[in-house]
Amino acid sequence: MKVFKYWSGEEVKSGDQITYHDEQGKVDFVVSQKTGEAAMDWYLDQFPGGGLMIIATNFGNVFLAENDIDEDLVFVSR
Repeated sequence: MKVFKYWSGEEVKSGDQITYHDEQGKVDFVVSQKTGEAAMDWYLDQFPGGGLMIIATNFGNVFLAENDIDEDLVFVSR
């Protein structure tokens, strides 16, 4: 299973409190392999490298594909 990491080195996990472009939010889910759940598997079909869904306070849900995870996604707490 692929593991996604913040630039600071911590592993990204569902439920993490984060900031994204300085906006507070949380990680809703991480997808890196097929689960058999159609909604989750759809993301892998669209983004073969996987990624994560965040919920940011001021702009809603954002899916970050593997290559979109950068220094703007900051781990706050677990």
